Amino acid sequence: MKRLTLAAATAALFAAGAATSAQAQQAFYPQPYIGGDAMFWDLNPDGPASSRDSVGLRLNGGMQFNEYFAVEGHLGGGGSDGPVELDYLIGAYAKGILPVAPEFRLYGLAGFTEVDFDIDRESGFSYGAGAEFDVAPQLSIGADYMRYLDKSDYTFDAASVGVRYRF
Repeated sequence: MKRLTLAAATAALFAAGAATSAQAQQAFYPQPYIGGDAMFWDLNPDGPASSRDSVGLRLNGGMQFNEYFAVEGHLGGGGSDGPVELDYLIGAYAKGILPVAPEFRLYGLAGFTEVDFDIDRESGFSYGAGAEFDVAPQLSIGADYMRYLDKSDYTFDAASVGVRYRF
């Protein structure tokens, strides 16, 4: 009987500790975040013209409303290849999040972007996908691929790698 009581008390203590630990890891929403990325962009014209690519910087920030949804903004620029220089890109996106594990998430982005090259300025529908991995309670690393513009005579894409800080 004493063993049964001791086993029950031990199990109750472990259950209480697990519940406290799970509560401590829960995020409180809404949760703002900000990040910075190296952005490897590619301007690919249709037809015989050669593609242009370079590396720029991108800032992003947003508000995560729950475990599955956020809104995010991008502001990027920099890099040139021959006569093409990326002056800026600015966009707003809805972000659908798929939590794969407590520290790992996949996500998709869809929204609207304006891109200004020194030769042209365009805007349109944008979409992309990425992944994030938490390296500390409020810090994560991530990578994504975005199709910022898909026009009749060219596409503008970017792959980005960077860090995010959640407040």
